Amino acid sequence: MSRLPVIDSTVQKTHEWLGDIKARLGFDNDHAAYAALRAVLHGLRDQLSTDDVAHLGAEFPLLVRGIYYESWNPAPAGADKPAFLDSVGHALREHPELRNTEHVARIVLAVLDLHIAKGQSAKTVHALPREIRALWPSAKSEAV
Repeated sequence: MSRLPVIDSTVQKTHEWLGDIKARLGFDNDHAAYAALRAVLHGLRDQLSTDDVAHLGAEFPLLVRGIYYESWNPAPAGADKPAFLDSVGHALREHPELRNTEHVARIVLAVLDLHIAKGQSAKTVHALPREIRALWPSAKSEAV
């Protein structure tokens, strides 16, 4: 059976992202890293317009893109920081080690910022509501 390079590549890149999340969380728990990535991706996705969701998703490795779009129901974008963090917290309710949802969100957003194109990162930052935008690490270096 021959292997498909596109599958091997997306698995490797996804593991890199999860490794970066684990390192920043400070503990070696694959399940928690996956839960954090999934929760923040879904929370982020639900803050963006359909066009912005598509543009950001195009930056992700194939496997991460599948996680991002899982169970997506396009709806009007935008909420506020407490609603965003509540949605992340709800998704992480089975992971008490991730109860500091703002910290978890900042970590995952920092990993996204590290791995996606800077231009797309800037577009995503500017598409977010101001309170949520402040959680994105590169937003600190920009006038937002």
